[in-house]
Amino acid sequence: MGKLGSSQPGAAGAGDVDVEALERLGQARDTLRREIGKVIVGQQEVVDDLLTAIFARGHCLMVGVPGLAKTLMVQTIARAVDLEFNRIQFTPDLMPADITGTEVFEQDRTTGERAFRFVKGPVFANILLADEINRTPPKTQAALLQSMQEREVTSGGQTYTLPKPFFVLATQNPIEQEGTYPLPEAQLDRFMFMLRVEYPDPRDELAIVKSNPIDTEPALDKVLTGPDILRLQEIIRQVPVSDHVALYALKLGRATRPDDPLAPDFVKELVTWGIGPRGVQYLVLAAKARAALAGEYNVTGEHVRRVAPLVLRHRVIPSYHAEAQGTDADALVRRLLDEVGQPAPEEYDALTAPAHA
Repeated sequence: MGKLGSSQPGAAGAGDVDVEALERLGQARDTLRREIGKVIVGQQEVVDDLLTAIFARGHCLMVGVPGLAKTLMVQTIARAVDLEFNRIQFTPDLMPADITGTEVFEQDRTTGERAFRFVKGPVFANILLADEINRTPPKTQAALLQSMQEREVTSGGQTYTLPKPFFVLATQNPIEQEGTYPLPEAQLDRFMFMLRVEYPDPRDELAIVKSNPIDTEPALDKVLTGPDILRLQEIIRQVPVSDHVALYALKLGRATRPDDPLAPDFVKELVTWGIGPRGVQYLVLAAKARAALAGEYNVTGEHVRRVAPLVLRHRVIPSYHAEAQGTDADALVRRLLDEVGQPAPEEYDALTAPAHA
């Protein structure tokens, strides 16, 4: 197989990039997009963002008004890959055991012995669609935390490993707040991306309106298997990143924290909390995935900028002053990208210096 080393100075990462593997990754993305396009009209940017999260081994939260095909989009992706798929409709009466599984007391008819047996819940799948995740109480939302982070479930003192790969793709309705429970920041931070699903453009919406609903859905080819996705995820993690790009992600992350010297004045005034190290790590990983899926072998600052709104919008917490002005997290992230430039050479030492040097 052909190999390609990074042309950027100070590349971080061992080994060279497998060019043929990256080409296969690009081909897999194109084939997936084509299969998904048999069912979903438009929303190409959202589909690309979803695929980026999947290949980067991250979870996704999709936010949009009803009727924008959020659920259908996830179901279609699941149909286009050879993975086990489960859907949970989150409701106020849903219990944690309804997600993770429960212990049942059984008697062996042959021996008469009684024992507890763990019955696996719907979380034991490769792709879990958490539909309207904010409709269930925090106790049930928290049941997903261990699954999303450690990819395992603990019940009755036993730990059960979830199948690989494992993704949580959740949906949330932003306009209907009655009877909903906002996701706590700790759980939001488990999602690599927050995607805002907008209305389709006029051309796509006209195609949707003119389409004839049918009882049978189009047949989709299975593009990838679980082992295929695991291999492609590993390829993305091996893509090297230059010190310059890593420091740009670090600079953006630290600039979101009001008490950091790198924070612009507007952040100190309008932001309560910025992103943590996990968010900075996701910036770099998502940039690597975006570059690899586009067939670009060198990760640049522009790749970081493209994924920054997806990674930052649910981690940057506006202050009360910002909310009073009608300034939301998206507006803050846009301003951050305008005002925080890529690091100059003289900034390298300042960015990496010990806190109390």
